Amino acid sequence: MEKITSVYLDHAATTPMLSEVYKEMVTALNDIYGNAASLYLKGREADEALEAARSKVAKAIGANPSEIFFTSGGSESNNWAIKGIARANRAKGNHIITSAIEHPSVLESCKALEKEGFEVTYIPVDDKGVVDYTEIVKAIRPETVLISIMSANNEVGTIEPIRAIAELANMSDIPFHTDAVQAIGAIPFNVHEMNISALSLSAHKFGGPKGIGVLYVKKGVKIDKFIDGGHQERNLRAGTSNVPGAVALGKAIEIATENLEENNKKLRNIRKYFLKQVSERIHNISLNGHPSQRLLNNVNISFEGVEGEALLMMLDRSGVYVSTGSACASGSLEPSHVLVAMGLEEEVAQSSIRFTFSPNTTTEEIDYAVNCLYKAVKKIRSISAVRIYKNKVEL
Repeated sequence: MEKITSVYLDHAATTPMLSEVYKEMVTALNDIYGNAASLYLKGREADEALEAARSKVAKAIGANPSEIFFTSGGSESNNWAIKGIARANRAKGNHIITSAIEHPSVLESCKALEKEGFEVTYIPVDDKGVVDYTEIVKAIRPETVLISIMSANNEVGTIEPIRAIAELANMSDIPFHTDAVQAIGAIPFNVHEMNISALSLSAHKFGGPKGIGVLYVKKGVKIDKFIDGGHQERNLRAGTSNVPGAVALGKAIEIATENLEENNKKLRNIRKYFLKQVSERIHNISLNGHPSQRLLNNVNISFEGVEGEALLMMLDRSGVYVSTGSACASGSLEPSHVLVAMGLEEEVAQSSIRFTFSPNTTTEEIDYAVNCLYKAVKKIRSISAVRIYKNKVEL
């Protein structure tokens, strides 16, 4: 057996492209090079490939092809959904409801709208990261024009009760948007059955390429155009269509949804094995997020007496690649807003590491990673300059 020297455990940040997806994308790059807006044969070929990809996405999430809009990724989709729906419904009101643990692309979009005169209610979560449903009920006003709650948290993996929230929004005649970037390919979706008005997803979270995503918008939902220019994407998002990206996304979501049950079985076993190995070898740790209502590929752990960034760098030197939280917030020196919202003290939040797996992660890779983790935690605890634990931390 080949000796393991590196292990990638940051699949929530991005996934390697699947070989089948890569092949289809290369074929599209080489052969389907026409502009999908052009009327001649090469343009029609590109348009047909684009629409075939749109149909694959629609089938995967239970939508109609006409409700699928290609974007550059999850952040654009979130920006468009929140700003586009809020602005389009400004005549009705100026109030938005979201949660305190959303992705930065949602929170920053809301902050931008606050500068335009919108009011935003940020719903709290409990210590497991579950959004408080009763607070959403209390927050609804006659002037509420949008509720946006993520399907599953990108840092701690907690799955939110979006079916119930979407039903509440529907009964209140309020559009409901969900950031499903982490959830697509991990949990099943049928947007029509679930009363979802808008949904964001991104290809590179489930084996596709970076730079291509989707915004689903239910027929009849009012949303403003996001990029001005040509008439692409039903005259709602201008710009030359990224046909190879769309083709790759379509293939990736097809594979992810068709293999969802099998993949989750593998992930459940890998996650269980990882937690067993870590808990047996390293003491004074705590699991963040809901113990059962969570994504199967996600483990977020706080290591008492350890600074997360230092641990990440030591693991990096050993070829073990993990994260301290959202890749989109990795430039910040502040503790995770998600963990703080869950009630963790700043010091504990900054000791947290996110491990996220693939269905192809092996037990041999887990053994290597846990061994490196054990050594790194032991070393950091032993050399810690601030002896606030006074040698009481066991290993």
